[in-house]
Amino acid sequence: MLRTGLKACGAGMFLVMALIMVLPSPAEAQGESAVPFLLIAPNSRASGIGESGTATVDDASAIFWNPAGLAFQRGYEVSITHASWLPQFQQADLFYDYLNYRQRIDEIGGTIGASVTYLNLGEFIRTSSSGPDEIGRFKAFEFAVTAGYATTVFDDLGLGMNLRYIHSSLSPIGTEQEQGSGVASTVSFDIAAMYRPQTDDAWGRFSAGINLSNIGPKVTYIDAAQADPLPTNLRLGLGYKLLDDEFNELTASLDFSRLLVNRDSTGASDPVYEAIFSSWGDGSGLNKVNTSGGIEYWYGAPRLLALRLGYFYEDPSFGNRQFLTFGAGIRFDIYGFDFSYISAEENHPLSDTIRFSLLIAWGAGEE
Repeated sequence: MLRTGLKACGAGMFLVMALIMVLPSPAEAQGESAVPFLLIAPNSRASGIGESGTATVDDASAIFWNPAGLAFQRGYEVSITHASWLPQFQQADLFYDYLNYRQRIDEIGGTIGASVTYLNLGEFIRTSSSGPDEIGRFKAFEFAVTAGYATTVFDDLGLGMNLRYIHSSLSPIGTEQEQGSGVASTVSFDIAAMYRPQTDDAWGRFSAGINLSNIGPKVTYIDAAQADPLPTNLRLGLGYKLLDDEFNELTASLDFSRLLVNRDSTGASDPVYEAIFSSWGDGSGLNKVNTSGGIEYWYGAPRLLALRLGYFYEDPSFGNRQFLTFGAGIRFDIYGFDFSYISAEENHPLSDTIRFSLLIAWGAGEE
């Protein structure tokens, strides 16, 4: 039961924060950064290979995994993903949606992308501090709108960037103690690069990528003194096509990611331009680096059926999220369907998470 007397942004924020403690973001995001929903793996295809794709992504979801990957793509694509979030909570109004678009524009020498991310956190009841009677209800949600652009500076090197508007509405009603509410908006940007050798030999099967995302000012709900940093995140990825013939394609993907947030013993956090460097000196070494990877097999010419397998690992001292992922996909003409499944330990909030993605892609495809 929510009470207006709870501190900060009301009990709505309190309950919402209890939920996002188990969002799939680096451990430090769990309480040390705002809007961790920005780190949720958005699409079924990459989710099926352990939530990786920084070096191997070749569809519109590159705007999340590595916007530089858009530089190597042609044509048009639109996709949508839906997931009932944290299914172990059995809350029908707790869900995640992701809408994506990409388009090659030769006149500007590159590819543009756009996405809308939406996390619905449900409806909450508000009561007064003097009794349990209901005095109102509110809905909690967060969303982000992203626009990206990428181009090749050399045949085998792509550069990309995103601009993003972020809105968080955790508790839109003020409290009895403080003026203000749990509603905030801010902006961020990403910068990225991808290396994909355009050769027909073994070296041409290799790819690498880097993406520094969610760079921007802190999120302020009540006042600047209580502002929280964005979940600035560094991703490094490697990929290799183990098999590539007329009817079979087998690709391995490996990602390393780390949250670049730094707080001192008082809870104060460094601004992003400092935290990018200072977060490495907190004594954790490489323990805060999450590792994810998997394999994707395609059959058909062109691609027809896909099977995917992956694993996600987070150090036990910094979140301890460890789970297997499975996925499959099908393509027919310009249409596609993907799904992924998370298998975690019993009663883990992420266990049994299923994502569904639908896409339409037309035009020339990849270079």
